[in-house]
Amino acid sequence: MGIQFGEVITAMVTPFDAEENIDYAATEQLVEHLIQNGTDSIVVAGTTGESPTLTSEEKVALFKHVVQYVDGRVPVIAGTGSNNTRESIELTIRAEQTGVDGIMIVAPYYNRPCQRGLYEHFKQIAYATKLPIMLYNIPGRTGVHVTVETIIELSKIDNIVCLKDATEKLDDMARIISETEESFKVYTGDDDLTLPSLAVGADGIVSVSAHIVGNEMKEMISLYKDGRVKEASKLHRQLLPTFQKVFSAPSPTPVKAMLQIQGLSTGSVRLPLVPLTDHEKSELVQYMKSKQLI
Repeated sequence: MGIQFGEVITAMVTPFDAEENIDYAATEQLVEHLIQNGTDSIVVAGTTGESPTLTSEEKVALFKHVVQYVDGRVPVIAGTGSNNTRESIELTIRAEQTGVDGIMIVAPYYNRPCQRGLYEHFKQIAYATKLPIMLYNIPGRTGVHVTVETIIELSKIDNIVCLKDATEKLDDMARIISETEESFKVYTGDDDLTLPSLAVGADGIVSVSAHIVGNEMKEMISLYKDGRVKEASKLHRQLLPTFQKVFSAPSPTPVKAMLQIQGLSTGSVRLPLVPLTDHEKSELVQYMKSKQLI
């Protein structure tokens, strides 16, 4: 599994038009924006891309379109995980046929399987594809926690090559890094833990905030890796309020609004998510003006 996903991976929002269909022209503009703003790889139709409200057909069409538009400039990672193992396998096979470079699989939500069930879920999907796989552990959203031990076992499967860890448990992350092969990459899924995660050995971030401050996040990582820790820490502190704004309402609602404020068309969110109120949007505009983000 020679492909490198880099340091800043953006979990891309899915732009919609006025009828809440996928807006492919806006998707192209957004991809261009991300590539120009520090993104090393793009996750398409992950949970930030509102995957629970996208049909399988929409996801496959989106994978295909983004792959063709990106044209090899950065790796494209397809979000194909769900709480239905068979459907996840089928979508993964179809995603591979579109030419994506990797697969991200979220822990199966709601079912709350035991660790043995989680292991089998990820293993069976991995066995169905030759593509490199990123595990995604986010218990706050899924209701299930993939334990350190299960992740270490899964890392022994050849094409399970990395982890997006959104558990906020740096001690667990450190142990995973210590007890997996050096080739197994660990990314934090929490923007506000980017720098602390690097300090315990993480490889980078799968980010939502990179839509807005991708270049700054890239710079922060570079500063840290160059040994300029104080400068990296200062930049991290400067970015924290923006991270908080990005998650000030159920994601990806705020980041879609922020992109629109910057002039990028993303459309609204699909129910059960709802748009920001006029007051919330006004507060975002004032904040972004104060930080010279518009």
